[in-house]
Amino acid sequence: MHDSNYVVHIVDDEEPVRKSLAFLLTMVGFTVRVHDSATSFLAAASNIGKACLVTDLRMPDMSGVELLERLNQQNGMIPAVVITGHGDVPMAVAAMKAGAVDFIEKPFEDEVLVEAIKKAASRLGDSETRVEDVTVLRTRLEQLSERERQVMTLVVSGLPNKTIGYNLSISPRTVEVHRANIMSKMQARSLPELVRMAISLGFDA
Repeated sequence: MHDSNYVVHIVDDEEPVRKSLAFLLTMVGFTVRVHDSATSFLAAASNIGKACLVTDLRMPDMSGVELLERLNQQNGMIPAVVITGHGDVPMAVAAMKAGAVDFIEKPFEDEVLVEAIKKAASRLGDSETRVEDVTVLRTRLEQLSERERQVMTLVVSGLPNKTIGYNLSISPRTVEVHRANIMSKMQARSLPELVRMAISLGFDA
């Protein structure tokens, strides 16, 4: 069972997805509320209390990124996980800059979402966690070579290997090797996670 002092709010315009996610999270012990649009969630946001947000990226009325930006404007930002079936690096960058704790691409394992929500919940009222995170990330960043840092900057800006190779006058295969080393040294399990790390470190992605 999980901390019942906070509620996980699911925002998705597709009813089957809402039901599926609600069932999964309820079964593992979360308290869950569902919303069929970003607009309906915002209508309740002022009285939301201690909460985490799981939002789809692409929705008809307002995208997940726009929702996070609106919450920021209203000073009502809550820890959020963005999920999408159409993920790419620029979207991940936009979501992370808007305040998302994690960005998950469909299809994903149940455990991946559960762990992301736990991570989001750990941010509730805990500014020290962020400071510690950045300290750890800086230590990992120091392990990168100058070339690996150059590649990382271009990777998290959304450029493909071929373009990165052209920009740095190296082969796409060499870029792949650098990317693998970067993921290993930074201990990033996915590209969205690497993007989150880069933004936390102040990369201008």
